[in-house]
Amino acid sequence: MDRMQGMTAFVAVAEERNFAAAARRMGMSPASVTRAIAGLEEHLGLKLVFRTTRSVRLTEAGDRYLDDVRVILAKINEANESAASAQQVMRGHLNVTAPVLFGALHVVPCVARYLDQFPEMTVSGYFLDRVVDLVEEGIDVAVRIGGRPGLAMQGIAVGGTRRVLCASPAYLAARGTPQHPAELEHHDIIAAQGISPVDDWSFRSESMDLTVRVAPKLTVSSNDAALTAATLGLGITRLFHYQIAALVAERRLQIVLPEHEGAAWPIHVVYDVDGASAKVRAFVELLVAHLSHPGADA
Repeated sequence: MDRMQGMTAFVAVAEERNFAAAARRMGMSPASVTRAIAGLEEHLGLKLVFRTTRSVRLTEAGDRYLDDVRVILAKINEANESAASAQQVMRGHLNVTAPVLFGALHVVPCVARYLDQFPEMTVSGYFLDRVVDLVEEGIDVAVRIGGRPGLAMQGIAVGGTRRVLCASPAYLAARGTPQHPAELEHHDIIAAQGISPVDDWSFRSESMDLTVRVAPKLTVSSNDAALTAATLGLGITRLFHYQIAALVAERRLQIVLPEHEGAAWPIHVVYDVDGASAKVRAFVELLVAHLSHPGADA
């Protein structure tokens, strides 16, 4: 008797607690199921099932073996599905979310490769500077910066991004460049609510945590609005490094107090690992590879 069939028969008997019901579930005769279990027990040298005229129950060894066999069969089914999907045309729709600028810079290029690889797929990208509930809002894959993946979700770490202060060179030339976080009280502050929702800003100073209360001159609800305001010389703002990197390279913005930056915020690719379909797993694989590459450093 095939060992795989023996393990499958054992799981069916353990779950049904009845040989006849297990046989119907597998499309086999009760005698065949009995032989499959007997062959498995002979191979293992263990008694797995106690059977009487009225009941079926597992031995202590059978209880332990059941958990292991379920994992093994699940892995085999997953491998078979993965191999089969590689030979099939991927069709369907995918819902993806990420922060606004991160999505535009890092997720859209991955979506382009995904659609090129699977032309029968369609994708909706929801790029929002807020935490999206994957279950309630019907999202398949999310990129999250900071925080935890959430209940029943798996988060694959793909890197991190720093939260930095920046201002235009013109503003700093006119108002001076602060040398310590405490000096921010003398500067105009642009607060982006998505990144700095409170007025107490934390920093590192000589390996110690430091909190400074700021009084924003301008508060905006979107990160790109804060970015625009900073480039116009309205003050100092706090954004993620990936959001300002291009403007820093163009010398339209300048990083302030880099030595006082806090720890990097982790970036995760989040999805329902237990319920992930082949289309989701394929996208997650591409996204993780893309974001983990040094060229995608945030």
